[in-house]
Order: sequence, then structure tokens, then C-alpha cells
Amino acid sequence: MPDAILTPHPRFGRDRWPERLGGQAVRAVDAHGKHLFLRFEGGLVIHSHLRMTGGWRVRDAGGPVPRSAWLVLTRGEREVVQLRGPVLELMTESRTRFDQRLAGLGPDILADELDEDRFLHRLRHDDPTRGIGDALLDQRTIAGIGNLWKVEGCFAAAIDPWRPVGRVSDEEALTIVRETRARMQRSAADGRQDMWRRIYSAAGRPCPRCGPPALIKARGQGDDNRLTFWCPNCQH
Repeated sequence: MPDAILTPHPRFGRDRWPERLGGQAVRAVDAHGKHLFLRFEGGLVIHSHLRMTGGWRVRDAGGPVPRSAWLVLTRGEREVVQLRGPVLELMTESRTRFDQRLAGLGPDILADELDEDRFLHRLRHDDPTRGIGDALLDQRTIAGIGNLWKVEGCFAAAIDPWRPVGRVSDEEALTIVRETRARMQRSAADGRQDMWRRIYSAAGRPCPRCGPPALIKARGQGDDNRLTFWCPNCQH
């Protein structure tokens, strides 16, 4: 159990996390897609989602608390710090099962066994005119794929991220997901992500598969206008 729990951000001033969690051990830490859960013995759960701005850090205990810290859990000589949220909440175990934000998530890309049938079922109930790259970022279809992995997965499978979902076969969709999953698993194991960047952030450079004169292109995709990179020569 943590020796100390701090919630430095003013938004948590009235929530009394140290009192509510005091004396309770962390019995499990798990994730579903981009959602992280710290489960305590008494049936309470810390739920975190970092989006584009948050982060977790493990460091030696006793240093100054960063101004951007929202949560600090100390155990012995080490502490875990959550920085800049933006989703950090204390909830009951039962709420994690019924909260619509969580219950509606698709299968976890990094689950021990990926539920491919469930992924395809969700994909086929999506808008068939939507680009496959944009559909892969929808956490209701498959949970855990971020923009970099979407780009690299589509490139590895040689599938155009702009091709409408209705014109992507089941086998092609699964190829993208399998290529993405393998890379994400290895990245999660060794903590290295940059080594998997073949075309991400490489707009204007020669395609690493085709070579010049084929150049990587980039354009915003989807409602969030996430920058998508692809090779128009070898991705179809």
C-alpha cells in the first residue's frame, strides 16, 4: 500500500483521496486501450486517461512536487507521479463496469488474446464511407491505437488510410490490426517507440519501401484532423 498519497491539484481539494484510500493496498494495475486503472483493496479505483497532454513518471521519493502534478503515490524510496491529467478520477469498481465511456470501448489491441471477431463486428457497424485510418482511431471500434500506430500499421499492411471502410476487406482490416498489434507489443515490452517510425512525420521524404521518386504525403484526417502520413505509390 502507498505510504503517502498527495493530490496537489486544486480540483481534488474536496475529494479527500488520501483519507478514502489510506491504509488500502493496490491489488491490481491494468489497462484497457488508453485507460489505466489502479485498483485498491476497498473497491475504489483510480482511473486515468492521458490523452495528448498527460504522463506518468516513476522517480526517487522526496524531491519537489512538480507544479503539473495531479497525483503522487509514495512507497518507500520511490514514488509515482501523474502529470497534467487530463482524466483522473476516483470511482467504484462497479462503475468501471457500467460507465458508458468504458463499457463502450472496443477490444483492447494489447489484450492477451485480441478479439478479432468483435473488432470486425464493430468496424462493419461503422460508417462505410469513413477512411480506414480514421476508423482505427475510434476507441469504440478498437481500443488503444494512437495516430502514430495507425499510420505505421496502414503502411506495414500497404493499405491506403484514406480508403473507405466499405472497400476494405475483412482480411485487409485484420492485416492492419495484426501488424499494428505486433509493433505495439514490442514497443510496450522494451519501452521504445521511435524505432517503429518508418513514415510518421516523414512528409516529403522518399518512401522507405518504394524509394524515390515516391514521396511520403501528409494531410489531416477525420473530425480531429489528425495528421496522417502515407505513400500514394505503394498504399492502395
